[in-house]
Amino acid sequence: MTVLDRLREALTAELASLAQKGALGSLAPDAVGQAAFTLERPKRPEHGDYATNAAMVLTKLAGMPPRAIAEALVKALQASDVVASADVAGPGFVNLRVKPAVLHAELADVLRVGSGYGRAPASTGERIDVEFVSANPTGPLLVSHGRGAVYGDTVARLLEATGHRVAREYYINDFGNQVKLFAQSVRAAAASKPVPDGGYQGDYVKDVADQARALGALDQSEEVLARTCVMLMMRGIQKTLADLGVQFDVWFSESSLHEWGKVGLALETLKNGGFLVEKDGATFFVGKGDQEDKDRVVKKSDGVFTYFASDIAYHADKLARGYDRLINVLGSDHHGYVPRIKNSLEALGLPSERFEAPIFQLVFLLRNGEPVKFGKRKGTIFTLDELMEEIDEAAGRKGAGADAIRYFYLSRSANTNVELDIELAKKNSLDNPVFYIQMGHARLASILRKGAEMGLHPSHDEWNKLTHTDEIALVRKLADYTQVVSTAATNREPHRVLFFVEELARDFQSYYTVHKNDPVLPPKSVRDKVGWENSWDMAQTRARLGWIEAMKIVYASALGLLGISAPERMIRPEVAGSAEGEAEQD
Repeated sequence: MTVLDRLREALTAELASLAQKGALGSLAPDAVGQAAFTLERPKRPEHGDYATNAAMVLTKLAGMPPRAIAEALVKALQASDVVASADVAGPGFVNLRVKPAVLHAELADVLRVGSGYGRAPASTGERIDVEFVSANPTGPLLVSHGRGAVYGDTVARLLEATGHRVAREYYINDFGNQVKLFAQSVRAAAASKPVPDGGYQGDYVKDVADQARALGALDQSEEVLARTCVMLMMRGIQKTLADLGVQFDVWFSESSLHEWGKVGLALETLKNGGFLVEKDGATFFVGKGDQEDKDRVVKKSDGVFTYFASDIAYHADKLARGYDRLINVLGSDHHGYVPRIKNSLEALGLPSERFEAPIFQLVFLLRNGEPVKFGKRKGTIFTLDELMEEIDEAAGRKGAGADAIRYFYLSRSANTNVELDIELAKKNSLDNPVFYIQMGHARLASILRKGAEMGLHPSHDEWNKLTHTDEIALVRKLADYTQVVSTAATNREPHRVLFFVEELARDFQSYYTVHKNDPVLPPKSVRDKVGWENSWDMAQTRARLGWIEAMKIVYASALGLLGISAPERMIRPEVAGSAEGEAEQD
């Protein structure tokens, strides 16, 4: 049970008791438990730990002014074993401060649950399909694809953390003219001939041609060559995604929808329902309130099905697989796609409310302050692999690039453009924000490690030794974690978790700096004195180590949800006025 759970339970109990006594007008005791009042952090810390609008919510049911309800609640809370103090604010808000014992219980919960802290019980929510990336298999993944990959993967992690059963799905667009054009481009590259109009260019096309030649696919039909090219590109895409920390459960082929007759079946259902019209030899989908336009063509005048036809059948197939919710992560150029899919599902008699499509904005890649331009059909492209490799090489470790990319892509809400500064991402210094937050975790690990070397270990039952306001403030921060994860998952806003980690890193760094004269561990100058153990407050140190252990657990959990590694050791670069190496307090 979190601090918020304990606080809500205490408020509900006191309000129900007041209602039972008739002190809240016409309010029935049973109605209190159904009231949707909020508990939020005040904008100003001096106003308390939390603020509630319970009195405002209950005023109509009680037939009393909200301030009168608030005053009665404040008086009743004087005997609470959860609330230390309460006061009325404004027209009826109540500011609350919780007792230290409640915060201590939260620390105990973190240490008891460990890495599972902040997570809901598994498989207690919806069965959700999250489709993301789904880039055409006609080229390598570019840095622009990476944002959808990172966003979709992190949303899936958050949904799992909040109890949902999640399937990650990649839709392979292996049907239609683009795949044929790619195969023709590969055949042309193999013969050192110009690519066809609108074809694909670049070194990667030549690489695919060499691989196709080795497999003997260049001597086969266009269909066989096209399938071979898709297979080769998907191998590379899968490796790139794995290097980025992204795994998929389902790889769904668009061409299978046609092979199994699902596209034809879906269109037949729409036709029977009166949702298809013929015009100039082409077939259009017309949903409720729709107007005929080129984007709703499902079958061209030459008899070729459009991608929209496949998409209609594809989403119907997803629902047929038993998912409670379909989440389709889309780029900024897909705004018109969402209503079309919803309309098509409604026309098929399927629940369109189960479909949602978060849309992410653009990525701007910079080098030396200048934008890096890329386009897959030209030879000038910047791939995710190249970006990860460049950062890995600069950092001297595999995975540094993935960490940096995930950080920068999650550093803004999905509906905001992102700029990724390559040179900043390559720095092994505190100027690099991902380096900074990882250093925060390494510092916590280092303090625990150093303590163990001194024979000092975390205590889990001496929390009353945590008395400084900065220590208590950080416990309150940890207590917010469960709600942060829940809100981030519900709103599909993974940047909230990143902001939480940044705040935790900043607040502990502030504590670490302010308390240099009152460090967690006894410094060498103290330990060099004979009998230092008798003068040092060992109980306080043990309590602080338990506090740091809890912080490290939550820190690592948050980084894990973001897909960013949590290193146990890092070498801190020298900074002005400091001689620190590995993050120690010594």
